[in-house]
Amino acid sequence: MKRRRFLSLMGTAALASGLLLTGCGGGEAADDRRIIRIGHVQSANHPDHLGLTAFADFINEKLGDKYRVEVYPSELLGSQNEMVQLTQTGAIDFVVASNAIMETFSSQYQIFNLPYLFSSEEAYHAAMEDNEVTDPIFLTTQKAGLETVTWLDAGTRNFYTVKTPVNQPSDLKGLKIRVQQSPTNVEMMRLLGGTATPMGFGDVYTALQSQMLDGAENNELALTDNGHGDVCKYYSYTMHQMIPDILIGNLDFMESLSEEERAIFDEGFQILNQTQRDAWETAVEEAKNTAENEQGVTFLYPDITPFQEAVAPMHQEMLENYPDLAPIYELIQAHNAEYPADSQ
Repeated sequence: MKRRRFLSLMGTAALASGLLLTGCGGGEAADDRRIIRIGHVQSANHPDHLGLTAFADFINEKLGDKYRVEVYPSELLGSQNEMVQLTQTGAIDFVVASNAIMETFSSQYQIFNLPYLFSSEEAYHAAMEDNEVTDPIFLTTQKAGLETVTWLDAGTRNFYTVKTPVNQPSDLKGLKIRVQQSPTNVEMMRLLGGTATPMGFGDVYTALQSQMLDGAENNELALTDNGHGDVCKYYSYTMHQMIPDILIGNLDFMESLSEEERAIFDEGFQILNQTQRDAWETAVEEAKNTAENEQGVTFLYPDITPFQEAVAPMHQEMLENYPDLAPIYELIQAHNAEYPADSQ
């Protein structure tokens, strides 16, 4: 794993150096079109990649005389953290970042990491489509030289383990569980009784295989697309989080677009979002079928009430520590009331 990490860092450094030599903010194609590079951590079969490819096709069709969009899956441009840094410097132009990483840039993003924030997937989607909810959060990214341009559905996050079925919070006691790299996720695991082990997504499979981890938490696609179901044989639908992934762009590049170009890019972001979301439900069903029938994963459906009760103090603590998030929290509760859990 150390060798892989070293090679990743060396490759990322070489990429950054090579891109920066071509000029600030990205490279120039041989035909003088500007290359727009987009990186993400998922496979080429993942809904994120399908959405990004639809975006690339749209921009290449509408603005192909000036731009050429290239999409790089599977951490080809570096780890997610490294790609975010490259986007800040302008070495690449866009990256799909986890909300947990965004929390390190702005505390406003932590609201989306709260466990059991949304009552249902319908409430989650309605809130993410509500500009009064998202704009005050997304705009805070600009101070880091980044612009949040759209969100991507990442489904529901659930626990999956190598050997121990998780049916109640006490089952997590003593287990080393990989969580995303944010204080909110670490605190969630503390309250649930497990041992939080933050690490980059690309390192999780090896850590599970070597038994450095007892489990992780993510959506169903991690079982199949990333092979985690080859090692973890229990997947528990605790549904403790519904968290968006965030597509961020280099702010200088976004502000360099003309008014007409920006309108086309915005239409492209809408196409990306819709294509990704349309593909999500099908991808989840296919992942569950593959995990159950080919990888031998057992799916469990525990009562989530004890899990909700264990982490409930986090809601009040966040509101007390960040009172400016209270109006957004109340808007989300209104969506929860409109789409309660039994509406699914």
